[in-house]
Amino acid sequence: MMAAKFPSKEQLKRKCGWREIPAAGIITRAASALDHKTGSWRAFRPVIDEKKCIQCAFCAAYCPDNAVRFVKGKRTPINLDYCKGCGICAQTCPVKAITMVEEAKFG
Repeated sequence: MMAAKFPSKEQLKRKCGWREIPAAGIITRAASALDHKTGSWRAFRPVIDEKKCIQCAFCAAYCPDNAVRFVKGKRTPINLDYCKGCGICAQTCPVKAITMVEEAKFG
C-alpha cells in the first residue's frame, strides 16, 4: 500500500484545476455510489403527494444520490436505500408536492 503524498504549502497556495490537485480524499473507486447504501443515515424521508406531482423531474435532476429517478417520463418510487433525507427534492419541487417527514414516524 502506497503512502499518500501530501501537498506542500506552496502547492496548497497555488490555484489549480481539479486535474492538478496534488492529493484528494477519494477512498473508493469512481462511480461507486451504488455500492454504498446510505439510507440508514436518514432522519427525514420525502413523501410525495401524487395528486400535486406534475412529473416535472426537478426532484430527480437535483437529487445528489440518484434516489429519485424517472423511467419513460414517469417517476419511480424513491429508492430509500440511497435517500439520505437531505430535502433537496422538496426544496426544488415547484408545486410543493414533496414533504419531508420524520423517519421515526415510519417505524
